[in-house]
Amino acid sequence: MTAAVEIKYQGELHLLQKEIMAKYYAEATAIAEGNGKKAAHLLIAGNPVELLRAFDVLPIYPEVNVLQIAVRKGSLPLILKAEELGYATDNCAYVKADIGLYHAGGVTPFAKIPKPDVLVCNYVGCNVYLNWFEHLAELTHAPAMNIDIPFIRTPDGEPTEADVRYVVKQLEELIVLLENVTGKSLDWTEFTKIVERSAETGRLWAEIKDMTKQRPAPYDAYFDSVTMMAPLYTLRGTEEGLRFFEVAHREMSARVREGRGPLQEERFRIVIEGPPPWPKLRVFRDMFSRWGAVAVASTYSTVGGLWEFGFRHDPKHPLESIAAHMLSYNVCNRNFLQRYEQIERYVDEWSADAVVIHSVKSCRLFSAGQGDMREHFVRDRDVPTLLIESDLEDPRYFSEAQLRNRIDAFFEALEQRRITAGRVAGGVA
Repeated sequence: MTAAVEIKYQGELHLLQKEIMAKYYAEATAIAEGNGKKAAHLLIAGNPVELLRAFDVLPIYPEVNVLQIAVRKGSLPLILKAEELGYATDNCAYVKADIGLYHAGGVTPFAKIPKPDVLVCNYVGCNVYLNWFEHLAELTHAPAMNIDIPFIRTPDGEPTEADVRYVVKQLEELIVLLENVTGKSLDWTEFTKIVERSAETGRLWAEIKDMTKQRPAPYDAYFDSVTMMAPLYTLRGTEEGLRFFEVAHREMSARVREGRGPLQEERFRIVIEGPPPWPKLRVFRDMFSRWGAVAVASTYSTVGGLWEFGFRHDPKHPLESIAAHMLSYNVCNRNFLQRYEQIERYVDEWSADAVVIHSVKSCRLFSAGQGDMREHFVRDRDVPTLLIESDLEDPRYFSEAQLRNRIDAFFEALEQRRITAGRVAGGVA
């Protein structure tokens, strides 16, 4: 075990991320204060943001807002407010924080969140989304649309033509709704350009994620990916979003050439399943960095899209490619066998030493079945796998001492396994 390493977020990429996200939230505040522009609330998983951008509607993601609040240690009062209103303690903490934020007037440390002019529930995998946006519709009286996304049922994980057509029909209904809300007709030429920028952004993001196959990995694909995920969702399809990923690609490519990683020494390469505990993100990261453990891949970085396995938006078939993205190319709408396959590819192709499953107490979509997932990787694949639990938003479920003991014991065993394997390989009985 090494001494805890202070990880400094510096460089052009992090500065640019702060700049463009501050600009994004300044625009959100301006809408909240009545500048006349429209805003839509929607969800991260497999979202049709390109259509909103084509109507000059600002996408607002409740998940992004509340995780930003959690990182700033402000989530618990919002959660408690929702529980006072009758939300159960085991309800999704994202939902409770967002409902609490609504009742707090949308005021955050970084922006004032505007009420939605339209609600777009891109249902992907989790029925809590439906209830969440039904509640928001009752509170805000905004016009709402639920886009029904069928679960992927094919063995290869590809969407069927019938499923694509089914979702495209709903996207066409969304176009009509957006035309009514904005008073504008869809400019197909501009829409195609937006989808083209999304395709290029996806290509750059996929290449960036492929770089962590290198030794050392140039960044942590769990903790550092979050720096790139916010612009990927909030600014995808924009010139500014594309420029950010050009900068990110250039910076990460330089790190690969120079052999630089996020830690002084990369001792263990891990794959992480599940979202981070946002209220304790730095503490959680330090539990791994002190062991020289770097995440070379993560399922969380694919909640909004699974680009690294080949998906690209297609400007020649914009609605069909958006439908495919919503159907199949995000982790939230994949069945457990497909999630196993995704993690297995990470372990094999990214040369990982172990899998860490962070089970989220208030998120059934991610946590259901993760005990079986651990058994699969330990027994069927002989991959050392650690299962730990806290929450992505509620700090009451984060036990630092317990987590540290579990993580330390796991890496001690992993280190011993490596020593034993070396002795056997060296012919020592």
